[in-house]
Amino acid sequence: MATELEELLDFLSSPSPPIKKAAVSIVRDYTGSEDGLRSLGKYSSTAVPSLSNLLAEKKEVSEPAAEALVNLSQNRDLAGKMVEMGMIKTIMDILYKQDCDITHLLVMLLVNLTQLDVGIESLLQNGDEKMRGLYIMKLVRSFCASSNERKGDPFEHVASILVNISQKEAGRKLLLDPKRGLLKQIIRQFDSPSALRKRGVSGTIRNCCFEAEDQLQNLLLISEFLWPALLLPVAGNKIYSEQDTSKMPLELGSALSIERETVSDPAIRIQALDAIYLLVLQEAGRRAFWSVNGPQILQVGYEDEENPQVMEAYERVGSLLIQEGGASEASTQES
Repeated sequence: MATELEELLDFLSSPSPPIKKAAVSIVRDYTGSEDGLRSLGKYSSTAVPSLSNLLAEKKEVSEPAAEALVNLSQNRDLAGKMVEMGMIKTIMDILYKQDCDITHLLVMLLVNLTQLDVGIESLLQNGDEKMRGLYIMKLVRSFCASSNERKGDPFEHVASILVNISQKEAGRKLLLDPKRGLLKQIIRQFDSPSALRKRGVSGTIRNCCFEAEDQLQNLLLISEFLWPALLLPVAGNKIYSEQDTSKMPLELGSALSIERETVSDPAIRIQALDAIYLLVLQEAGRRAFWSVNGPQILQVGYEDEENPQVMEAYERVGSLLIQEGGASEASTQES
């Protein structure tokens, strides 16, 4: 005999719109508690496909279905089952249908699913040579398009997806591929007023810099955008003279020569300093850093810094520059 929950899940596929609407709302409410999540988890093989089938319906049904799936996907085991069931393809197909009313929720679902390796692999489409990277290119394009203020910023959480995928080598290589130009597009979103976008862009840059040993040239190809994104958050409050900024990229020099709003989020400042550290570990990265007056900018920024964790990140970069500068000087004297 079917349990009460099994009967409820059966109603999700009812031909009667009012019954279906009532059933999906109840299921959504179930997922709002730990007990409800545990109970539904036992029927995931039925619940997930049934809810997934409702995502393409009218908003009154698709919205609670998407909310239920977002809640369920916070459980790693259930998220893994969703990926196995092809949820990422379903999401991407619906996300790019005309007049999608649940964009924000579908993006949130992708955030949760890409916290798993299998979810990242599915979104990168690593199993299909011809399609590889297509989903990411679509998401980056949507992320970088100006948001419609009336509808908010439905693609804002793509920032978190980019951080997730860039934690894996395959994701970093895709973002750093100069033919696709994805990282260049992403970096330009650092000017966004959205704190979530800023932190996501900063975290993605940092993760991509873990490829600096093999991909430094590709990183430096976009240096006119890269250095401002990394140095402005850690530059302090000083207004630089024309002499100071003369060798800097135009965007960086222009920003430093006027009064500016400081980046208040310490996580962003730490991410920027981590990325700089990874770049200056490479000889060509150090040369590029010196060429934009990077050491002086960090020195000034350090003097204005009050957060102990951020100060520690400054000191890590500074000790590397001093160490390498001393080694270089010793080498010159020997020759």
